[in-house]
Amino acid sequence: MEENIDEQLLINARIDTNSDIDIRTQILRIAVYDEFKAYETYTKIIEKFGLVQPFVNIKEAEAIHYAALIQLMQRYNIEVPINNWASKIEIPNTLIECCEMGVAAEINNIAMYNNLLSYTIDADIKDTLFKLQAASFNNHLPAFRNCVINHYNIENTSNISQENIIEKLGEYQVILDDIMSGNIDENSISQIFSKLNLSMVSGAVLGGAVIALLNNYISKKDKKEEE
Repeated sequence: MEENIDEQLLINARIDTNSDIDIRTQILRIAVYDEFKAYETYTKIIEKFGLVQPFVNIKEAEAIHYAALIQLMQRYNIEVPINNWASKIEIPNTLIECCEMGVAAEINNIAMYNNLLSYTIDADIKDTLFKLQAASFNNHLPAFRNCVINHYNIENTSNISQENIIEKLGEYQVILDDIMSGNIDENSISQIFSKLNLSMVSGAVLGGAVIALLNNYISKKDKKEEE
């Protein structure tokens, strides 16, 4: 498998101020490499499960995203990284796990753009990054979140108890806190989601609670940025 010279930087998806690579190059190469990852991930999910939503629509959006970034790279004469994600990506065995992985991926994508934007000076690059981040926040994350909620809405609710709800919401809160603090990556959160025994907690109760927790996560992150 062919690798990029700055492979580790691209995988870390964060600016390295100690790198010999200039910041503008880091910003655009990291961003497009992450969009490549999303595109290849959703492509593989479609290959495995068929033309399922929201993956079909979001895959098309990711292609538009990386095309916009490549256009900027051409403008600034920056080499586009090798898209070698196809051989790296492993797809879960169930569609619900894929949706949970999508939630994790979009949260991490939003956090990545926060990091890149904090170092961005060029107005055209900043405008593009803001638009791509907004698409993740306003469109992709809600779509995957709804996918997860809808799955558990149709599960059997006969075993729901207040204790189960509190326990499972606590597990979600720990995951989101770890994401916000940077102590967990996309692969880790996907594995944790897949291990949660959420079949006991479903319907509107879980749906509303998960939305509240995710909104709380975003709210905390926004306040932190304003400080």
